[in-house]
Parts: sequence; structure tokens; C-alpha cells
Amino acid sequence: MALCHNISLAISLVFIIIHRVRSWPEDPTHGFVELPLNTSNFHIQKPYNLPLSDRYSFVDGVHKLWVYSTDEPLSKNSPTNPRTEVLIRGYSYSSDVWQFEGYGYVPCGTSGVCIMQVFGASLPRNTTLQLRVYNGSLTYYGAPILVPNIYDKWFRLNVIHNVNASTVKIYIDGSLKYVAPGRGGNSYYFKFGVYGQDNESHYMESRWKDIKVLKKCV
Repeated sequence: MALCHNISLAISLVFIIIHRVRSWPEDPTHGFVELPLNTSNFHIQKPYNLPLSDRYSFVDGVHKLWVYSTDEPLSKNSPTNPRTEVLIRGYSYSSDVWQFEGYGYVPCGTSGVCIMQVFGASLPRNTTLQLRVYNGSLTYYGAPILVPNIYDKWFRLNVIHNVNASTVKIYIDGSLKYVAPGRGGNSYYFKFGVYGQDNESHYMESRWKDIKVLKKCV
């Protein structure tokens, strides 16, 4: 009887361990190679009439980007909304599987804003992905809601763009939140920061750290 009890206990423990392992967050970077990044890869777009220090800081490894709804666009003749964004240059791509990873933070009150983009798509669209914040919710474009309360906490974001399969996967803190279809196009790159959208708040801010660009091992 004791032997049977011990066997049953061991089997139960195995099932508990398997369940816990399955429930652990994934590592979206598994199978990817991290590519080198330095300051030359970070091109900052800001209101054209302001010095960079008025809308961007980099202190203790944290990019802080902010903009006001009344600000000018990135160039004098641009019809776009105000923004302060980092464009990751040097890693434009047109095929294969690419990934953006970063830790983001959005303070309470920031709303109606895009905080991360995969730029590039077939016209009349310009982007394959926009992650936005509306009243504290992180959304894929305007909908669906991916995380209902994103304010005032650091979160890990992983965006995987499989160009050949025409899919984009969005992970938050290691959990797959959404799989979106591609939107055409033949050249893409990553951006992060703040870019005013519809019904934007007067002040918009996001913070980012530990930014990585990765490519799938072939």
C-alpha cells in the first residue's frame, strides 16, 4: 500500500510540474540572434522647431520621449501629427523573421498615442503594426485591447514580424497576446516613442529601456 501511495504521489507531482512549466511565460527570443545596436542606430524624430533636449532624454539607460498635442510635426511641411519617436536605422528588412524587444513604461494620463510601430506596408497604409494606448489600455491600432491596464508599470514587449508568412506576433511579459496579419509592403523598420493619434491627450509620454533588434536563426 505504501508503494502504491508513493507511486501515486510521484505521478501527481509530475503532472503538477508539467502544468507549471506549460503555464510559465514563453521566451519569444528563443531561436533568434541579437544584432548589435549603438547610438548611431537611434534616429530621433521630434517637432522640427524644437531642440532635441526639449522632447527627449536618455538617462541611466532609459529613453524618455514626450510630446504635446499642440507641437509641430517632424518637418515643416509634414501633414502628420506631433511625435517624438526613435527610428531604428541600419536594420531595415524585406524578408525573413525579425523581432523588436524592449521594456516600456507609459505614465497615467497618456492617451490617444502610438508607442511602437512596424513601419512599412502597401499603400494607402504606412504601417504593418501600431501599438497604441487609449485611456490606460494597450491596443492593436484602435482595437482589440491587448492589456487593459498598462499605466505606471514596466512591461516587456516583443514583436515578431515574419515577413514571408505575413504575420506579426505581439508578446507582453512573455505571453502571446495577439497574432495580426501582415499588411503588404516590401521594406520595414521598427520605431518606438510617442506619436499622436485620434483623441490624443495634451501631454503624451513613454519610456523605454533594454532595446534589442533580433533576427531568426536560419
